Amino acid sequence: MANKLLSSIPPSYFGSAMSKELDIGELPLLNLAVGIPDGETADSIKEAVTESVYQAENQRYGVFRGKQSFKDAIIRFYKKHYDVDLDEENIALLYGTKSALVQFPMMFIEPGEGVYLPNPGYPDYMAGVKLARGAVYDLPLLPENNFLPDYDSLNADEVSNARLIYLNYPSNPLGAVATKAFFDDTVERFKNTKTRIVHDFAYAAFSFDGRHPSILSSDSGLECSMEIYSMSKGFNMSGFRVGFAVGNKEMVESINLFQDHTQTGMWGVLQDASVTALWHEAEILSGQHDKFQKRRDIIEKSFSEFDIPLNPIKGGIFGWVRVPDGYDGESFAGFLLSEKSILVTPGIPFGSRGKEYIRISLAVEDDILAAVIDRFGSIRDMWR
Repeated sequence: MANKLLSSIPPSYFGSAMSKELDIGELPLLNLAVGIPDGETADSIKEAVTESVYQAENQRYGVFRGKQSFKDAIIRFYKKHYDVDLDEENIALLYGTKSALVQFPMMFIEPGEGVYLPNPGYPDYMAGVKLARGAVYDLPLLPENNFLPDYDSLNADEVSNARLIYLNYPSNPLGAVATKAFFDDTVERFKNTKTRIVHDFAYAAFSFDGRHPSILSSDSGLECSMEIYSMSKGFNMSGFRVGFAVGNKEMVESINLFQDHTQTGMWGVLQDASVTALWHEAEILSGQHDKFQKRRDIIEKSFSEFDIPLNPIKGGIFGWVRVPDGYDGESFAGFLLSEKSILVTPGIPFGSRGKEYIRISLAVEDDILAAVIDRFGSIRDMWR
């Protein structure tokens, strides 16, 4: 049985939701709860796996902190896309980005120190703070501020005790994005304090109205921020469980030191596949962009015509929809499942400010998206 600390943490919403038996209606199920892009991994990446698995060096323990070829590819990628100069000491390879995002407070903060978490924001951030015996501080994301935090409104005592701030743009679940000016202000505000910034950049590839900035472009000296980049979303590599952390060397070294004790080096095949992905990023990422831009345009146009309140999707793969009067997110999700056979995610797991919302995913094929629009159109009067 788990110890008291682990047992005190609420179950992971996505872990429990995926194991539930669904009570769907008579229509075929349309799954809009999935957070994984629906495309196949590129042939070039799969071919790299096939070749790499036969290499003797990949059948043994590898170098603990990763192959030089992978780190060089990351350095090249960040210089090309974000004009950020990285050295090896600014890189940690990750066995999936969720692990690092959840575990990082356990590596970096002391018990009692505070961590600001976005609300609404990714639910599993909180588990890491609790396991680190830290204090969870609320970072409100409000529509009147374009879902960017208003630092001036935060409690002064909490700010002085905060060791970390988590940011996530493009936002899961909001579809909101950050500007370089916002990142400039964030870095300027915290670079001479004890507070450090973790930017979850999982949906970097999905930009619809201009390329998303990296926070590291605003932190040229890499003084106070670290970015977590996922290979899962933009490269259709979710099953590979590969990502990387880049940025402030003390933050990155915390991850590397932790993994020195808990891992024995990432499988070389995964690293070789990731190198191939980063070298072929132009065609892979542009294909993802075009596919999801088209879907974004379709869903926004249709929901606007229906007068269904969908938050503008500026980036990422999710839409954030306010539910009709008389419902909260959970009851409306239940209605959609039982009456329209549409599976969505209620907003409440993403924080208290998600109570009146549902999250829908764009990671569905065109025919499913068309059926989704048709079924939502049939209930448009619920919002009037």
